[in-house]
Amino acid sequence: MNRKTIMSVPVACFWSVITTCVLGIIIGSFWDFDINVALANKTDLGSFFATYGSYFSYCLYPAAGACLYVGLKKKGDRYRLLAWTLLILGWFMAVYYSNNYNGKAVRALFGYTAGESSAALSALSWLFWAVLYGWVPFVVIRLVDNGNPDKLIAVGAAILIAGIAADNVNLWLKQVASRPRYKYLITLEYPKSEFRNWWQMIPNLAGSNDNFKSWPSGNMTIASMMFSLPMLTDVMKKRSNRKNLIAFILSCVFVLIYGYNRIHMTNHFLSDVCFGTLITYLIYSLICTAFLRTEVNLH
Repeated sequence: MNRKTIMSVPVACFWSVITTCVLGIIIGSFWDFDINVALANKTDLGSFFATYGSYFSYCLYPAAGACLYVGLKKKGDRYRLLAWTLLILGWFMAVYYSNNYNGKAVRALFGYTAGESSAALSALSWLFWAVLYGWVPFVVIRLVDNGNPDKLIAVGAAILIAGIAADNVNLWLKQVASRPRYKYLITLEYPKSEFRNWWQMIPNLAGSNDNFKSWPSGNMTIASMMFSLPMLTDVMKKRSNRKNLIAFILSCVFVLIYGYNRIHMTNHFLSDVCFGTLITYLIYSLICTAFLRTEVNLH
């Protein structure tokens, strides 16, 4: 592994993300509320993206499972069962997270009403996600280079573990902060009366009340998974530094659009978005770097 890269892109790319997030946090610390007043405006297109935009990020889970599958199979028949298990696990995680976070919208699409509709409609909505992610492992298995199974295993394991770690850290931090969402504040007669900056934390106030889980943005945890995309392009048969850089740029564009959507849809403030991105990016950078350096030492 080139020690001048982080997550398969130059170190300068890493610092560009960190700098942008810190700058956003500083700006948000002064003008969070005013920015939302200017940008927040729910639209049908924004709602569609909020529901289905995470699909592209969650595709990384079955892709990671496919990397583990190819790498372990290359190691020999004794790893065959483990290879299949992790392949299915990667696919299942994508289906589970999508159904957990966005399942309500899809069930409504199929006309399901809890307590009234047939349970078959609920199962059909779950099957929708299952099919939606089903193609990913097949494509990735055909495209990856199995010449270095250790690297495939390292990349697949890093993406899976970092994703789980980032999601749980985010859930914990939401309880620590318990910051009111903008969409809740605008239901009040005086919205700014209950506004709190990100550092004005009241631990465990939120409980199960989603209205007080604004900081940090959980959806940005999902979106920021895309920063691991260059690691996937780096294990493909036709790989190059240029393709890794293109993957990084596409990831940046996706994360920026996602961040704007969270503010636009009244769910988060700018500092929520930047903290969600920063925390996730640091977790991914640390775990992925550790796994890939371990792979190099073992190889």
